[in-house]
Amino acid sequence: MLQTNDKTLLRGRVLTFHAAPRDEGDSAAYSYFADGAVLMAGGLIEAVGDYAEIAAQAPGATLVDHRPCLLMPGFIDTHIHFPQVQVIASWGAQLLDWLNNYTFPAETGFADPEHSATMAARFYDLLIGHGTTSAVAFCSVHPASVEAYFFEAARRDMAMIGGKVMMDRNAPEGLTDTPQQGYDESRALIARWHGRGRAHYAITPRFAITSTPEQLEMAGALVAEHPDCHVQTHLSENRDEIAFTRSLYPEAPDYLGVYERYGLLHDKTLLGHSIHLEPREIEVLATTGAKPVFCPTSNLFLGSGLFDDARLRAQGIHAGIATDVGAGTSYSMLQTLNEGYKVLQLQGQKLHPLAAFHWITRGNAVALGMADRIGTLDVGTDADVVVLNPAATSAMALRAEAAETLSEELFILQMLGDDRAVEEVYVAGRAQKALIGARVMA
Repeated sequence: MLQTNDKTLLRGRVLTFHAAPRDEGDSAAYSYFADGAVLMAGGLIEAVGDYAEIAAQAPGATLVDHRPCLLMPGFIDTHIHFPQVQVIASWGAQLLDWLNNYTFPAETGFADPEHSATMAARFYDLLIGHGTTSAVAFCSVHPASVEAYFFEAARRDMAMIGGKVMMDRNAPEGLTDTPQQGYDESRALIARWHGRGRAHYAITPRFAITSTPEQLEMAGALVAEHPDCHVQTHLSENRDEIAFTRSLYPEAPDYLGVYERYGLLHDKTLLGHSIHLEPREIEVLATTGAKPVFCPTSNLFLGSGLFDDARLRAQGIHAGIATDVGAGTSYSMLQTLNEGYKVLQLQGQKLHPLAAFHWITRGNAVALGMADRIGTLDVGTDADVVVLNPAATSAMALRAEAAETLSEELFILQMLGDDRAVEEVYVAGRAQKALIGARVMA
């Protein structure tokens, strides 16, 4: 992390979480300061609390007054595809056709380091512009895409997780590796990037359909050799996908059993989608600590199905939530919550606004095993902060005039908010969104 001795004092309404709140009355789960402050120094949170108290501790700090906006931890996206920045909003088709018609052709371009670098800069601008300060991304099969992804993250001092997809079958020429190549290239990228600054590597077999047993065995070897790395893949997104997987791995008890057999499941494993789960699969998730990841805008866009969050929580399984761009239809974690709310409503499940904002901050950090560094405004954690305006648009402002509680304001942000509601974003204590606007104007 880049270090600076300068102190910056942010003033505004401050909200941070300590646990998942049931509702607004669950005050032990969160702290809210109506006239609050966040003191940042050296890329870290140095103090948080009432403005008068914190300001007295730092008389020489640079004051930035964001009143009446809300200051919260930066958003965390636990499943996104970096090479799909120009695939988002591609019309029509379900998962497997969508991959073949749109995604795979777009990903071939990421063999080119210059293209990868150009797309990385624009990708990170979009993340920051929407209030996302950390994400977990699939890169393409090409090491050049991973280099560009982590280089740009390091340049901006962002805490990012990512990895090269390993895929040795059922993909076009130019998008496949071999089991040995996938292992060797992933191992070299781990050595180069994992633990460098704020970078974390994710071992990334794309999904069972695009990996042979030999490749999954190699992926399992990487997991055994690097247990501190994350693992990311896909699980049970679409019923045709599940049937195809069963035909490729007839000896497996179910889809999750494929990954289980090759040693890919532990508490740092992230399983995108996880919609159509068998009872045994849920038991295995609970036992191994592997994390499902809810991708509501993508699931609705591709018609994949409805994620059953309550069924998982009943077994002590706490999922991540994510955009899944490019099948996901927005980079905004606010819009992700919007669609997630509706998916759960269709199943008679409720998502309280405070629980929703916990999910995209501390909740996702807990899913990643990184709540000691990101996802809260706790003293000593990384100073990633988003500044939100619940009256950012005319429609939001009109609704906000009648809001009487914090939960109502959060729900306005959740249902009507997008990048326009993000006033500023601080990454490791430095303002970033204004820089994006300056580059665009230039």
